[in-house]
Parts: sequence; C-alpha cells; structure tokens
Amino acid sequence: MIGKKASGIALLVILLTSVTGAPASAQAADAKQPSVDNPQMHLWGTDNIGQCWTHFDANETTSAVDGYGEKEFAQNQQVDVNFNCAMSESFKSDMYLNPNGTIRIDVGIYVQSGDCTDTAECQELRISLLKGSTVVASNEFATSSFEDEQIIWEIPVEDNMTRWNKSFEEPQLQFEYSKPNPGGLECIVFDCTGVFRVYYSDNQDGMNTEMLFPVINASDPIAVGGDNPPPSSTDSGLLPGFGLMAGLGAMAAGAIASRRRLV
Repeated sequence: MIGKKASGIALLVILLTSVTGAPASAQAADAKQPSVDNPQMHLWGTDNIGQCWTHFDANETTSAVDGYGEKEFAQNQQVDVNFNCAMSESFKSDMYLNPNGTIRIDVGIYVQSGDCTDTAECQELRISLLKGSTVVASNEFATSSFEDEQIIWEIPVEDNMTRWNKSFEEPQLQFEYSKPNPGGLECIVFDCTGVFRVYYSDNQDGMNTEMLFPVINASDPIAVGGDNPPPSSTDSGLLPGFGLMAGLGAMAAGAIASRRRLV
C-alpha cells in the first residue's frame, strides 16, 4: 500500500511540473520583444536609409557603422524622402499600453536643404506613428538646415492605442520631408548637396533616438477600458495553464485519497 501511495504522490508531482513548466518557457525573455521591463523600441538601418527597422533590443550588429542613415541629393534635385521603419520581427504576444500613459518618441535628424518658395512643393518634417498599416498619430516639426535637430514627441495613449495585436499591428514610424535643394551664391564656395539624415539608436553624435511605450502586463486591471480589453478583465485572473493545473492536481489528490480508503 505504501508503494501505491508513493506512486500517487509521484503522479501529482509530475502533473504539477509539466503544467507549470509550460508558461515559464513560453514567457522566456526576448530582448527584441516589448515588456514592462523592456519598453524602449530602438531604431536601426543602413547607411543610405535603404532599409530601416526597429526592435526592443539596445544592441544591433547589422546597423550602419556610423550610427546614422543618410540620403544625398544633387544640387538640381528636391530633398525628398518618404520611408517607413517597421519591426524586424512580429510580436510574439499582444502589447498592452497604460491608457493613462504617454508614448515618447525621440529622434535625431540632420537636414541640408533650401527654403520653401511659392512655386516649390514643400513638406515640413512629418513623423507618423502607425499601428500596423493604420496611422494613429502624426505631427510636423520645423527643422533648421545644416544643424542637428533633436525631435521630442509625446503622444498621449488613446483608446485605439491600448492594445497592439501580434502579427499585424506592430508599431511603425514614417518619415516624410520635401524641400528645395540648398541654393544661392554661397553654393559657389560651399557644398550645396542636399542631405537628409536620421540618427540610429547607437549613434556617437549624442543624438537620442528611441521610442518609449508605457507597456503594462496583459493581466493589469488598468488596461480595461481601452479597445479590446485584455482577456484578464473578464476571466478568473489566473495565468494560462493554472486552471488545468488545479484540475489535474485535484484528480491526483483524489486518486491518493481513494487508495487510502482501500488500506
């Protein structure tokens, strides 16, 4: 009988271990993914801004070695850019933001261009935050030519920003700018090549480039009230797998008790 009792206890231990081990492995930390402890999204890209991407890891080995991407325009061209920087990989789980929080976007920019005229098509620097393919916030920033500009943009979290679904609602940044090339008599002496530069997160020029999201746990009650509240607002609040663990534990305990009655 002692052997049967021991086997019942062993069964209970095996069941508890197998169930509790699954959530732990599924929630293993990934530096490129957002979390409460890892809420800063970083900006990376190639030296000519031909490719631009983001993730939540402060380290990146394939980004431009100079710490920025730059596009040049000949003297007879318009300084004109329109490009997006998207996540390098999909979210592994939905991202939830504090509905009372603020998204802060810091970006370093350098521009060489002329001034707008009545005949020229112009677009001040416009930065847009996209949720997947949908623009959720957009703002224009006045920039000075031939000077580094530190852009700081704070975006209050709206109802449509509290939940970012994995696989199709990852955040993107869009950059738009269009002005005439530098011109004038100074171009006889100085280089008037048009330039648009965006600094990446690892630049050595002192420009801050990162996006801070007020990330909260999906089980945090404060997330209730935004669009598509997290499942924890309506369920028992237990972590995935704990309901199953409790049921299996009860079955194992019942098996032990029944063996005791047979003794």
